[in-house]
Amino acid sequence: MKTMLNIKTEKKLKEKAQKVATELGLPLTTVINNYLREFVEERRVVFSNHPMLNIKTREELDGILKDIRDDKNLSPTFKNVADAIQYLKS
Repeated sequence: MKTMLNIKTEKKLKEKAQKVATELGLPLTTVINNYLREFVEERRVVFSNHPMLNIKTREELDGILKDIRDDKNLSPTFKNVADAIQYLKS
C-alpha cells in the first residue's frame, strides 16, 4: 500500500535534487524512499560535511589536474630505483 508524504523543503534544494536524480536516471521519489529505508533499517541519520579546499589550494590542484590532462610537467616512469634516483639527481 502506498501513501503520500508531504514535506517542506527549500525550493532551490528540491530543484537541485530533482536535477541530480534526473541525471542519474532516477525519480526523486526513489531517492527519498531509499533514504527512508536506510533510516529505518539502521536507525541513524548521517550528516556529512566534506572538507572544503581553500581558494589557493583549489587553484593549485586545478593546475596540477590540467597538467596531468595535458601530459605536461610529469616525470617519466622508471623500471628501477637507480633510474629514478639518477633522474632526480639530473
